[in-house]
Amino acid sequence: MPELPEVETVMRGMRVHLEGHTISRASTHHAGLRWPFPPGLAAALQGRRVDGFARRGKYILITLSGGMVVVLHLGMSGRVLLSRPTATERDQPPALHEHLVIETAQGARCGLVDPRRFGMVDLVPVAEVENHRLLAGMGPEPLGNRFDGPWLAARGRGRRTSIKALLLDQRVVAGLGNIYVSEALFRARIHPARAAGDIDAARYDVLATEIRAVLEEAIAAGGSSLRDYVQPDGELGYFQHAWRVYGREGEGCPDCPGPPACDGVVRITQSGRSSFFCPRQQGVKDDLGKDLS
Repeated sequence: MPELPEVETVMRGMRVHLEGHTISRASTHHAGLRWPFPPGLAAALQGRRVDGFARRGKYILITLSGGMVVVLHLGMSGRVLLSRPTATERDQPPALHEHLVIETAQGARCGLVDPRRFGMVDLVPVAEVENHRLLAGMGPEPLGNRFDGPWLAARGRGRRTSIKALLLDQRVVAGLGNIYVSEALFRARIHPARAAGDIDAARYDVLATEIRAVLEEAIAAGGSSLRDYVQPDGELGYFQHAWRVYGREGEGCPDCPGPPACDGVVRITQSGRSSFFCPRQQGVKDDLGKDLS
């Protein structure tokens, strides 16, 4: 599933391609994705100006004239195809698995492709966005001013749940996913199974800083291309080449030699998801030698 950096990359590409344009034609080619499209979606989009873009967690928000917002989620395999077709190309049938197509008076085309149909599209009044059933109750954005070490420490205080599970809880922080949580925990030298309540305030400060850093680096790299994800211009993101532990089971992390000198990166399963970590770098002990990992 595209995570925050991939969604941010897609959103920025859409902004460059579509912002300020007027939708001249919209069409749907199936009844919906994970849920049915809103009734009359295509007709409701036509004639509206694309006023702006934002991201909330892993959702893209497209503000339209007339006080409406498109809420878009890419799901497991969703892609956005952006182009400027010639007059002849505009009459071509939609691409395979292309469920929603938007064309603008300025000559741009935007198609939503989702082979597995786990994505979603909704159209809501701007005043109702914050209370949308999928957005209400989300925690702060990890790149925003409300997110910091004290926020995380307060959420983790007294809890026996693992720090990995805490960070994946969208009510605690919006948009974090499996890849970037694994990477941030490695950088902060925290074992993914460590109880959230056993981490002190100073370490939470480090963790918040590393979460922000890994996300910013991934966005600058266009995200991580894994399975279906490519950028809107068709290029691959390349942050996967900078992964330090994720997907590197049995290999050395950047700070360890790997086998045979050490066991290398380990993969465990937490709540049905793979977690990757380096036991040498993330097995933290207190002053008495007690293992806190």
